Amino acid sequence: MTNSPIRRALLAGTLATSAALGVTALTTPAHAQLIVKDPTNYAQNVLQAARALQQVNNQITQIQQQAQSLVNEGRNLASLPFSSLQQLQQQVQRTQQLLGEAQRIAYDVQDVQQVFNDRYRGQALSGTQAEMVANAEARWQDSVGAFEDALRVQAGVVGNIDGARATMDELVTSSQSATGALQAAQAGNQLLALQSQQLADLTAVLAAQGRAQALESARTTAIEAESRERFRRFRSRN
Repeated sequence: MTNSPIRRALLAGTLATSAALGVTALTTPAHAQLIVKDPTNYAQNVLQAARALQQVNNQITQIQQQAQSLVNEGRNLASLPFSSLQQLQQQVQRTQQLLGEAQRIAYDVQDVQQVFNDRYRGQALSGTQAEMVANAEARWQDSVGAFEDALRVQAGVVGNIDGARATMDELVTSSQSATGALQAAQAGNQLLALQSQQLADLTAVLAAQGRAQALESARTTAIEAESRERFRRFRSRN
């Protein structure tokens, strides 16, 4: 029974099946390599794509930075919309006009020299009685006119204070809201110009006051000189 034809047929079928399965097992990896991708190659492709995307992002960032830089440069080059130059010039001109309207003795070296020679020294203090009286009257008018001029200059400078305050408010506001370096610098320059205008007004006031005081002192000195001359003449007659 062991060597029966049926047993031999079963054994032959089993061997054939085993051989077929072995052939299939040997050929399966070859088919799998054609279907499944290489993981290493896939990872490299993903890394290259990520790098390319990063480069694009870097370029976009650079473009944005350049655009912002251009915007900032435009702001730095923008001029200040407010200018106080005309107002400051008008205030200076008003003060100059008041100084130019000085009565009798102008702010001129030659004029001062001529007037002093005519009324404050020499023959003016030792002429006839009528000449002495006339010169004394002229000197008094010089002093009165100088004090009036000083008061007018002071009034003009006080009148400029409101305009200076308004200008300063505008400039400070413009400086605080400046969008660039040029606007900030222009606001600062105009504030310095305002300060210079105020210093010019102060100089004008001091000059007008000094003129009035100088003429009054000169008049007092001339009175003393005239008094001595009159006393000398009185003694000579007696």
